[in-house]
Amino acid sequence: MNRWRRGAARPPPLTPVSAMRNFWGLMRAYWLSERWKEAWGLTLVIALLTALSSKASVWMAEASGELVNSIAFFHDPTNLTPLASLLTSAGTLLLLVLIKDAGFTGIRHLFSTTLHRKWRGWLNSRFNAALLDGNHTHFHVQHGGVDDAGVGTPPPDNIDQRVQDSIKGMTGGAIGLAMGVMSVAASLFFVGQKLLETSTSVRGLEFLGNYGSFILALGAVAAYVPLNTYIAIKLGGLMERLSIRMQQAEGSYRGELTTFLRRSFHVAASRGESVQRSMHDRLYLDIDKTWGRLNTVNAGYMSFELIYNFVAARFVAYGPGLLPYMHGQINLKGYITGAELVNSLISQCSWFIHVMPAIATLKANSQRVINLAKAIENVQRPQEFYGLTGHSDFSHGGQNAIFGLTVRNLELMHRGSDATPFLTVSNLRFRRGEWTFVRGESGCGKTSLVKAINGLWPYGRGTVIHPDGVKSFYATQDVKLPQVSLKQLVCLPGSADEHSEARVAVALHKAGLGDFIEHLGEEMREGKIWDQVLSGGQKQKLVVARILLLQPGLLFLDEAASALDPEAKIAFHQAIKDNCPDATVISIMHETTPPKSAMGQEFYDSVVTIADGVATKQAHVGLPVELTELLAQPLPAEEWPPLRFPRIKLKEK
Repeated sequence: MNRWRRGAARPPPLTPVSAMRNFWGLMRAYWLSERWKEAWGLTLVIALLTALSSKASVWMAEASGELVNSIAFFHDPTNLTPLASLLTSAGTLLLLVLIKDAGFTGIRHLFSTTLHRKWRGWLNSRFNAALLDGNHTHFHVQHGGVDDAGVGTPPPDNIDQRVQDSIKGMTGGAIGLAMGVMSVAASLFFVGQKLLETSTSVRGLEFLGNYGSFILALGAVAAYVPLNTYIAIKLGGLMERLSIRMQQAEGSYRGELTTFLRRSFHVAASRGESVQRSMHDRLYLDIDKTWGRLNTVNAGYMSFELIYNFVAARFVAYGPGLLPYMHGQINLKGYITGAELVNSLISQCSWFIHVMPAIATLKANSQRVINLAKAIENVQRPQEFYGLTGHSDFSHGGQNAIFGLTVRNLELMHRGSDATPFLTVSNLRFRRGEWTFVRGESGCGKTSLVKAINGLWPYGRGTVIHPDGVKSFYATQDVKLPQVSLKQLVCLPGSADEHSEARVAVALHKAGLGDFIEHLGEEMREGKIWDQVLSGGQKQKLVVARILLLQPGLLFLDEAASALDPEAKIAFHQAIKDNCPDATVISIMHETTPPKSAMGQEFYDSVVTIADGVATKQAHVGLPVELTELLAQPLPAEEWPPLRFPRIKLKEK
């Protein structure tokens, strides 16, 4: 329970994203993964091309000096071939530009974008695996927890935006940052080496010898760049905070649009467009205000950067070589070449200033990804996680399938350490093949009971003992269909490869959807996905097809036939009764009495009634006396199974 408290030992990795809960762990995870050869191979190629590009910058500075010198001495009497010298210098500089920009830089861009694509794809697969594991992490992570100080924290907002946009922006920004660092290191080496080679003594600094102009150049860079870098960092912090706020606002707006489009019919039917429009306007107002503040900061930063670049290129770069040039210690060619080298050095060392907006965005994106990784890790032990914000002490065990499902001493609560039970279950037993109808007023806890049996209710206590080796299926009222083929929709939650088209077609026919059999391989029909093609009732018939195909031994129906008319509802039950004879069925419906077959026979064997916060079970009125007496008998104490260990031993008679 104190796993997340300050000072607690760090738990071992539990998920594919365990190593990504801090900045450097997130940055290096790909390079230490099973795909390290791919990652390091691309990185080394990019580093080599970056070094060649930096070396080409030195060659370009020398060529620029040659070009300026050939222009300055074009009319000099000693220059016997002025035009040829000018054209040669210009051609050399143009060739170097082509080699550097179209060759080294262009090819590096191809490799860097490939690395971006590969890294992003790997991270996406890791978060996909972490969220969609057997622990139902995608469900638990949407519940709030507590921080190290014990203060309640909300769940991570806009998970879709974090997994897609934030990861994409973060990986691209990180690669750009790394290439910039490589460029700075390479330039410091090559440009510094050339400045050192061309260094000369400076009047007044004779004690430095021939290193005078080199020390002046480094001094100018050291005096100018750090101070402006400090200013850039301060502005970058403000941009980072505004970028995070912008992402949150845009994610909320996009999420609401997605939700609205899914319930577009209901909005139209209720004529709720004005309310929905007001909601959209309010959400977008948050985007607009944040965007306005971010634009103001970006405009100020752009002005700062432009002034910085002008002063660097026109004053700082030409300043160090001016003194030795004035005293005739270097000629014009040497002066221009030295100034170009200093300007190149300033430009490379100022890279941090130039990319500060990108760095701010990188930090914002990485923080959102890191927070999601932390949230995923925190919910890997759900009861410990929920125990920090309320009571959570459920025990799930197993027993021989012949005893069915047992629920004992169950109390369901809401969040909060002082919460009291809103539903109490003393002892419920659902025998193999038994059909049970759950009834009660709206809000009494019917769905909460079914969720708790399936391990999907967070707060409370009690014991649930499941039948060993029995497949379970939970069908809800609201059916959402992903964009896959019709065959895959029928095979869910399994894979389409697990079942033949013939079996799927039979299941569809028995469920009353035989008209769609010829479209099994299609993801869309008449330009619409199946979620838009099928009506609410047809979607619930599709669920019946899944049940008939998968043959679950334990079936939960939570208003799963609510969209069907009385005749279709009878057919819904009859199809399950005829094709899943051994299934244990627990069903929630609006009706006060469950439906009967067309012949007047009962589908349900027993009824669980929830009233005044207590669930009790009785045999269904109208059943044979023998079965009524059997269902009313509790499981003998000597036959109670152990709480957590599978399979119990029958007592010998």
